[in-house]
Amino acid sequence: MNDKKKVTFLIYYVFKRIMDIILALVGLTILAPVWVILWIVITNEDGSPVFIKQERIGSNGKHFDAFKFRSMHISSLTEHVNVQANENDTRITKVGKILRNTAIDESPQLINILLGDMSFVGPRPLLSCEVEVHNPIPSNMKNIPGYEQRISVVPGLTGIAQLCMPRDVPRERKFEYDLMYISKRSLLTDVRLILLSLAVTFLGRWEKRGRKLSVHCD
Repeated sequence: MNDKKKVTFLIYYVFKRIMDIILALVGLTILAPVWVILWIVITNEDGSPVFIKQERIGSNGKHFDAFKFRSMHISSLTEHVNVQANENDTRITKVGKILRNTAIDESPQLINILLGDMSFVGPRPLLSCEVEVHNPIPSNMKNIPGYEQRISVVPGLTGIAQLCMPRDVPRERKFEYDLMYISKRSLLTDVRLILLSLAVTFLGRWEKRGRKLSVHCD
């Protein structure tokens, strides 16, 4: 990488981090009353805990705890292996369905963004091991082509793969979109993906199979 590209990427990362901090603070301020309501509703339906944390793989392979609202029944917390949720998963609570459709279950990750573990836009932080819907054998993420390149950047709350593909497609397909983002990333791309993600949230289409919006993903 020549000096001009290094300076360009440095400027991009600085402004991306500033944007992340500002948007995370705004989001936390707006969502604080909503979190209080969710705390009451989740506890009323299925008890506590309301928040859960999952060990995820971050930038350069560093592990961190990602925060979420619990969207599944308490019994799912005893699972020794993470099993990917399917379209009509009985583990998901009634409130959890709403949380997942709007992605509000992921909103506590605004804290992870403030801490620097995550960004608003980037490949989703990976679980170290997960049983996928279409593959009963736990998949080792490190064996998927593009893994090292994928973890070279800060993981994000949203990205191209999340907007264009359902949750339960094979990781190999999602990695293709993640690598596409890495090759094309810019502030303009990030802003566009954030705005599209907000639209999907307002429409409650995050659990929709296929594209969440009628937009081109390549």
